[in-house]
Amino acid sequence: MMFPLVRNALSSLRIRRIQQIRQSHSKHSPDFHDKYGDILLASGTSFCLVTWVFLVTQIGIQWGRSPVGRVTPQEWNEE
Repeated sequence: MMFPLVRNALSSLRIRRIQQIRQSHSKHSPDFHDKYGDILLASGTSFCLVTWVFLVTQIGIQWGRSPVGRVTPQEWNEE
C-alpha cells in the first residue's frame, strides 16, 4: 500500500522539477520588480541609514548613561 503512494509522490516531484526547469528557461517580459526593484531597495536602505544617523547624532539622546556609581543613597530618616 505504501509503495504506490511513494511512487506517485516521486513522479509528481519529477513532473514539478521539469515544469520549473521549463519555466526558468522561458523568457519573460520585465515586470515592476525587474525594472525598479534594485532602485527601491537602495533608496529604502539609504533612507533608513540617514534616519538612524540623524536620530543618533542630532536629537540629543545620551547613550549609555547609567546612574550606577553616580547616585548615592540618602540617609534614612526615622521619625
